Amino acid sequence: MTTAATPPATSASPTARQMWTRSRGVVLAFALLLAGAAVLATLRSDARHSALDPRSGDPYGSRAVAELLADHGVSTRVVTTLAEARAATGPDTTLLVAAPDLLAERRQQELRSATAGSGGRTVLVAPGPRSVETLAPGVTADPATSRASTLDPDCALPAAQRAGSADTGGIRYTTTRRDADECYPSNRLATLVRVPDTAGDRDGDTVVLGAPDIFHNDRLDEQGNASLALQLLGSRPHLIWYLPSLSDTSAADQDEEKSFFDLIPSGWLWGTLQLFVAAALAALWRARRLGPLVPEKLPVAIRASETVEGRARLYRRADARDRAATALRSATRTRLAPLVGVPVSQAHTPETLLPALSIHLDGDGQPLHPLLFGPPPTDDTGLITLADQLDALEREVRRP
Repeated sequence: MTTAATPPATSASPTARQMWTRSRGVVLAFALLLAGAAVLATLRSDARHSALDPRSGDPYGSRAVAELLADHGVSTRVVTTLAEARAATGPDTTLLVAAPDLLAERRQQELRSATAGSGGRTVLVAPGPRSVETLAPGVTADPATSRASTLDPDCALPAAQRAGSADTGGIRYTTTRRDADECYPSNRLATLVRVPDTAGDRDGDTVVLGAPDIFHNDRLDEQGNASLALQLLGSRPHLIWYLPSLSDTSAADQDEEKSFFDLIPSGWLWGTLQLFVAAALAALWRARRLGPLVPEKLPVAIRASETVEGRARLYRRADARDRAATALRSATRTRLAPLVGVPVSQAHTPETLLPALSIHLDGDGQPLHPLLFGPPPTDDTGLITLADQLDALEREVRRP
């Protein structure tokens, strides 16, 4: 029975310690990148959860509004599904939709059918062009947003007149309804529109608000924000605060065809791009540190004359007489320097090498500077002549 012999490890085979030493920088950078991405994702997740959430005390949360409403006898209930929001509509209920643009068009139509004729109030916070046309028929959104944040009411709506100036600047709206109230105009376009509900015989309405600032904790005590928020949300004894979430099947219409990139959050796309950039930088960094060259034993011995002849043919084919002349002169200077007592490190300095050569040759008048440091020859004949002169100079210096 014979067993295959394991080939011995060569000097070029890296050990486990060497592999770890070479790759630990990349591993550490990758770990730091993952940790940073996790921290950013956590922070962004918390920020999104707290935005317009009546349970959140963050600057962009709305707990202060909920507590003020509770002091005035208005109960607040948070729902995260469309089914709960539709079931809660009624004449004694105000429905606030915090993010109407998250709802697909079919779901928006279902919500509109539930609120129309219910006799309650529906408050839409910053709906975009697609959402507002479905949830508030007769109202359209202007593509350009308002630059001003604090605006004056300039309308006959009692709630707006009592509140005065408020931070409603944001998306601007126009309406074709003559019975609508258009308030807080910016460049003659309203940032708050109230549309009465004509379906049924109940006194319901829909309020379209261009910005959520009046509901934020950090803006509630400014201008007339608190008064306007309480009047818009406190007209009924019950407030349903609808926060569409990713877990709600109504937030994304399953019937709509979506590409793979539509299903990936934007944060992960940026994270992937950062990973590619980090990998490219790591590749550039490691490409310049390939380690020392390892000599390899040649299968056959090659004579030096053949190597010189092959290199000479390459120079001739490339018409590189300048490189050939530079190589010949450099090699000659390197060999001559120790013979005349000049360190090899200064062999290519004319001020050091030439005086020593002149003394050694007893000043025979040979033009040493053009020979050792002159310009390259202009033709092959000049290159051959230069090689012969360099050989002659070296023989003269070596002569006892």
